[in-house]
Amino acid sequence: MTRAGRSLLGLPDETRESGVFSLAELESDELDAMVGRSCAFFADRTDHDLPLRDRIAGILFTRTSTRTRTAFTTAALRLGAQVITYGPHDLQLETGESLEDTGRVFGRMLDVLVARTAGPVAHLRTLSRHGGLPVVNAMGQEEHPTQGICDLATLSLYFGAVDGVKVLYVGEGNNSAVALAHGLAHYTGTELTLLTPAGYGVPEAELAAARARAAGNKSSVRQVHTLDELPEAADVVYTTRWQTTGTSKPDARWREAFRPFHVDRAFLGRWPDAVLMHDLPAHRGDEISGEVLEGARSLAWTQAEMKLTSAMAVLEALAPARREPR
Repeated sequence: MTRAGRSLLGLPDETRESGVFSLAELESDELDAMVGRSCAFFADRTDHDLPLRDRIAGILFTRTSTRTRTAFTTAALRLGAQVITYGPHDLQLETGESLEDTGRVFGRMLDVLVARTAGPVAHLRTLSRHGGLPVVNAMGQEEHPTQGICDLATLSLYFGAVDGVKVLYVGEGNNSAVALAHGLAHYTGTELTLLTPAGYGVPEAELAAARARAAGNKSSVRQVHTLDELPEAADVVYTTRWQTTGTSKPDARWREAFRPFHVDRAFLGRWPDAVLMHDLPAHRGDEISGEVLEGARSLAWTQAEMKLTSAMAVLEALAPARREPR
């Protein structure tokens, strides 16, 4: 018999999937544990016993990435794994092989897969289900859950806890905004205001799910579209690039809709005690001014470093899911 008791001709159980696909699917204690470990790794990157020793991590990125790809590659190496990287044209998916067959092959050779692809998160679920291995959504069309874990960990590190934090998110309701909404909804007494241009907001289905969880934790998630609806209090002003990675906007004049959402010193001055967050990459002059991004109130570079330590936390959490060696 092969590992996990499979016969030589057998296939994995293709009814189950594992990994991190959406923060909406995690239990609150699971998410908070990863946030806590992210902060612990931020203080000491050697605070582990090489949980990925003798394991192989696949890093598949078919879209551009600086922080997430570097973070997960470095994290896997720091935790003891060997790493195989795949670019956008490296797999037989380019020649017509199915996701199901690709997953089956990955599952027989890898122990964990981190993937950013052009497709929906359903594609990552297919790889996990047919490969029988944990898969990390390193940014999908619908959500960027590992960015959300990074953001929550940055909040926890700075404020000492996530509970009670008031966040104003400014810009497109993209996959980072979705993750932030689902993530903050797990905590008690948080307030998230999503200030997005009309027509570019977080999808209603995602909002509804986040609001339902938030209500149970005495937290709130609301979306507004004009500066007249800004919150009176904010601990954090969070902005993001207007042109989300791997996407385009159908309206050629879209920049006019986004212009009022530029975060500069005057905008940030409405909340003199608030800190700034940005998931990067930044486009100075569009969503943010260089003065604010590089100013004393900016957590953007701490947030960028937290990408590594949150990646370590995610991979450590998934390590027990590995099967016995073949």
